[in-house]
Amino acid sequence: MKKIVKALCLGVALVGLLSACSTTQKITNSLRTATEQLLISEAAMRSLPKQPALSLPIPQGATVKLDVSGISADKDILRGIIAGWLGQQGYTAQEGTENATYRINVVVNSLGTELGNTFFGIPPIQGSLIPISLPELAFYKAEYQTGYASYHFDIFELPSGRFVGSSSPFLADTFYNAYTVLFLFTFKRTDLVSPPLLRR
Repeated sequence: MKKIVKALCLGVALVGLLSACSTTQKITNSLRTATEQLLISEAAMRSLPKQPALSLPIPQGATVKLDVSGISADKDILRGIIAGWLGQQGYTAQEGTENATYRINVVVNSLGTELGNTFFGIPPIQGSLIPISLPELAFYKAEYQTGYASYHFDIFELPSGRFVGSSSPFLADTFYNAYTVLFLFTFKRTDLVSPPLLRR
């Protein structure tokens, strides 16, 4: 009888210990996490040259209508970034065709994030017969997240619609990598300017 009671107490203590190790966390309540938004927006900003070395085939100071097309749902942020950059280069960007002498079609080839991971350890286990769950035990875990932007300009004269020319592709990427070693030790590597910190 003592052995049974001892085994029962040990089992309860083990279940209590294992349940204390598991955590529940909501990843995000928005469509994209703050890190994903930064990866996309910083990739878009880095794709545009800082110096006015890029010469567009239209006169300096021209008023342009800006159109953005592509399958990405994040086109609005790209429109705002390009409009600001065109203003810095001496152009006036607007949405309507009133007073516009050129139309710039921004063709978005890719704008988004990629996620990959490497895992070595024991994945989380959920018991079906006995209601006991084991958390993930990672000897080594790495999550790689990359933001990527690729697009170009097609320029047309208004009101004739005559094709003037295309720009070279604008390309840039950003990264945010998270690592776990020996279950507990975590660290991150990123080229984002000010990534969010998860405070516990």
